[in-house]
Amino acid sequence: MDLQEEIRKVAYELYEKSGRMGGREVENWLAAEKIVMARHARSKQPAESPSVKKVTKPTAKKTPAQSAKAEPGKTKTGPKKTTAGKPVKSSK
Repeated sequence: MDLQEEIRKVAYELYEKSGRMGGREVENWLAAEKIVMARHARSKQPAESPSVKKVTKPTAKKTPAQSAKAEPGKTKTGPKKTTAGKPVKSSK
């Protein structure tokens, strides 16, 4: 079946589903074009071959500081912030 014939068939199915309402020929035709073109686009997509491997970017190793950030429950330790040489009190 050629493309035009397939669109015509789908447009007629839409006409019947809408209760055979007249005056909607253009709307049914345009909707049928979208449906048929989507079908053809899906059928032309190449299927993924099981022998094809997807290439992934290798991940870099984390530094100890990065590892500590990623692990829950570990806190970063270091000198406390000071203001004008005086330690800042924490509000905990």
